[in-house]
Amino acid sequence: MASSSSYAPFSAIFNGSRPNPSLKPAAFLVPSLKFSTGISNFANLSNGFFLKSPINPGFLFKSRNFNVQARAAAEKTVHDFTVKDIDGNDVSLNKFKGKVMLIVNVASRCGLTSSNYSELSHLYEKYKSQGFEILAFPCNQFGGQEPGSNTEIKQFACTRYKAEFPIFDKVEVNGPSTAPIYQFLKSNAGGFLGGLVKWNFEKFLIDKKGKVVERYPPTTSPFQIEKDIKKLLAA
Repeated sequence: MASSSSYAPFSAIFNGSRPNPSLKPAAFLVPSLKFSTGISNFANLSNGFFLKSPINPGFLFKSRNFNVQARAAAEKTVHDFTVKDIDGNDVSLNKFKGKVMLIVNVASRCGLTSSNYSELSHLYEKYKSQGFEILAFPCNQFGGQEPGSNTEIKQFACTRYKAEFPIFDKVEVNGPSTAPIYQFLKSNAGGFLGGLVKWNFEKFLIDKKGKVVERYPPTTSPFQIEKDIKKLLAA
């Protein structure tokens, strides 16, 4: 690997799998990656990195710092987020700790609207006293089927479908402006299309600890999820 005035060459820093202690802290380069570190970090090399000998083609590394960051991300829960409700007020989702949640991106003019709102309202009425919450997030990204203002959306849901569950500020669930809560949901649930929410009324089921336990496509009706809700409530 070629060296430059900016970086100590890889072969000069490592002799086999041991660092060269005579070198000052420096940035070092590996193919397609750049790391900045001090020699003091190399004392824990065997715990923080795994490397093949420089005489063999390629190498494998593992950073303990990366693992710590991954664990921290995995420990994050829905309860760590604050969102705005339909009236523009901040709501900490920590208030739902200890409850089972179903998070749904809703729309007022979708072919799935009537059945979903009706069934969601039924499930909420049936299980809210047992610690069940539905969090509805309006979204206008699918066919422009949620074009109204927050006031219009609230009136529609509460008047036509008697929705009593919390409705939040209109959000984006895909693309560069995705709401942080949906970034979290998608990264923790996966799905057939990876990070993409497919359409209106996709559903994420959250356990009492704020962890995503299941993701359902838009065509899965709320009544089909009832058995899973009951299991989490009983846990």
